[in-house]
Amino acid sequence: SGRHRVARGEVRLLAPIGDPQKVICVGLNYRDHCLEQDVKVPKEPIIFSKFPSAIIGPFDDIVHPRESSEVDWEAELAAVIGKKGRHIEESAALDHVVGFTVANDVSARDWQTRNGRQWLLGKTFDTFCPLGPALVTKEAVADVHNLSIRCSVNGQLMQDSSTRQLIFPLPKLIAWVSQFVTLVPGDILLTGTPAGVGYFRKPPVFLKRGDEVRCEIEELGAICNKVV
Repeated sequence: SGRHRVARGEVRLLAPIGDPQKVICVGLNYRDHCLEQDVKVPKEPIIFSKFPSAIIGPFDDIVHPRESSEVDWEAELAAVIGKKGRHIEESAALDHVVGFTVANDVSARDWQTRNGRQWLLGKTFDTFCPLGPALVTKEAVADVHNLSIRCSVNGQLMQDSSTRQLIFPLPKLIAWVSQFVTLVPGDILLTGTPAGVGYFRKPPVFLKRGDEVRCEIEELGAICNKVV
């Protein structure tokens, strides 16, 4: 209607989904990301998770934990479940999605790759899952598997790819995951990150306090978080 509007600068945007039952993540799901680390393309999806307590809003601060010295960025497409399902067929999988948003799968590489290779701990420090800026309904997205995805740190472009690089598209992921767990409305599925993360740069580059990380996906918008 055009009524009841407020200026963006007058409000604090929260995460579009703040307390999901599950945050399900996919590793090694971009071809270019596999190439940058010289690993084989996986034959089946690699699944891990974050705790919902990691979620923050699209412009909130990422807290650099004192327990890590290797904090990294990962721009990701996130799908939000809108319809309950188990053993979902690929052909019907997108019927269970309500929409999409932008995520940053912030990762403590020293915990993920060493310290017992505890992916969960390395991925789920508080504030390690910025989401937003909005939940974009799937009807508003022309082709979710053909969107540009980028990440910049302090204005320097680090990741520049496309969801065309996805190894396992959304229908495959939803069908795969729903073999094991019931997906319910509000569940969030992070679909993986493309090439350009800090860990595989030569030399490696990690986030430090004061850095600003911007993740952007075509048609979905951008999130921008300061590291404190």
